[in-house]
Amino acid sequence: MAAHLRRYPGAGVSYVSGVTAADSPAPADATAPTGRIVLLTTSHRVAPGLLSWPAWQALRGADRVLSGDPDHSQLPYLREAGVEVEPGSPAARELVDYCLAEGGRTAVVITSAEGESELTDGLARLAGSGRAAMPDLELLPGSYDLPGARLLDLVQVMDRIRAECPWSGTRTNEELVKYGIEEAYELVEAIEEGDREALLEELGDVLLQVVFHARIAQDDPEHPFSIDDVAGGIVDKLIHRHPHVFGDESAETAEDVRRHWLRTKAAEKRRDSVTEGVPLAQPSLALTAKLAFRARTAGLDVALPDGAGIGYELLALAVRAEADGVDPEAALRAAARAYRDAIRAAEG
Repeated sequence: MAAHLRRYPGAGVSYVSGVTAADSPAPADATAPTGRIVLLTTSHRVAPGLLSWPAWQALRGADRVLSGDPDHSQLPYLREAGVEVEPGSPAARELVDYCLAEGGRTAVVITSAEGESELTDGLARLAGSGRAAMPDLELLPGSYDLPGARLLDLVQVMDRIRAECPWSGTRTNEELVKYGIEEAYELVEAIEEGDREALLEELGDVLLQVVFHARIAQDDPEHPFSIDDVAGGIVDKLIHRHPHVFGDESAETAEDVRRHWLRTKAAEKRRDSVTEGVPLAQPSLALTAKLAFRARTAGLDVALPDGAGIGYELLALAVRAEADGVDPEAALRAAARAYRDAIRAAEG
C-alpha cells in the first residue's frame, strides 16, 4: 500500500494516507503507551525561529530531534533555544522501533524543503502492512504561509534571474517598456473575453513586469529603489486615500469614495491644471475620455474645438461617450471584435 504522510487541517491529528495509528494492530497491552513520531514542517517564507507554540512544545518534549538537512535554516535557532538536533535521516523501521521501546518515546523529524519521501513511504508501508505495531504518526505544521507569501518566491526567483541570466541581467527599464504595454493589453483582452485561465496567467505576466522593473531599479547607481519601496509607497498611498477605511471619515456610497479619492489626490499633487498627469501617449480614445472626465469633475464647461475631419468627429464621440458613462476605448474594442467575427464569417 503506497502512501505518504499528509497534512490534516487540525495540527496533531495522526494518519498516513487514511491509515491511522488506531488502524494498525494494537500491541499486546492495548493501554500501554506506543510513542509518537512527529514530522515537523516549516515554511521557508517565514523567518526561521518563528515557530508555533505546539511546535516548540513538541521539540522541547521530544526524546529525540532529527534533521536530515545539515543546513536547515531552523537549526541555529533551535540550538540557541537549547534543543539538541541530531543530524541524519533514520530509516522508518529504526524510528518506529525507537519510539515503541521503553514504554513509548517521542521523535521529532524536522523535514527539509523537499520533504522526507523515503521516511514517509517507509512509515506508510509499515502502517499499511497490517502486521506491525505503530507509534502515533503526526504531521505538525510549525509555521504557515501568510496570504501573499508566494510573492516572496517571485522576488527571490527574479533576483536570481537578474544575477545569472545573460539576457535579463542586462535589461534596462527603457528596454522593457514595450513588454509592459503588450502585457497590459493582453490582460485587458483576457478580462473582456471573460477567460478566467487567461486572466490568471496575464495577471502573473503583469506582476512580473512590476517585479522586473523594480529589480532593475535596485541596481541604479544614482537613485536605487527596491520592490519593498514600491510596495511601501502604494500601501501609504492607499491608506492616505481611503480615510473612510483607515481614518475617521465616512463614505456611504461609491460616489463618496470617489470624492474622497479626488480630493486627497488633488491635495497631494498640487497641480496647476486638471490636465496634468494625463499621459498623452495612451490610446487616443482613452486620452480624450480622460481629459473629458477631468474637465467634467472639475466643473468646467469646455466647448469642443472647431475643426473638420474624422479626428474632430471622433473627439466629439469620445466626449459624448464619457458623459454617458461609456468607456469609448472599450466600446470600440467590442465593436472591433464584432467586426473581426464578421470578417471570419465572410472568409467562410
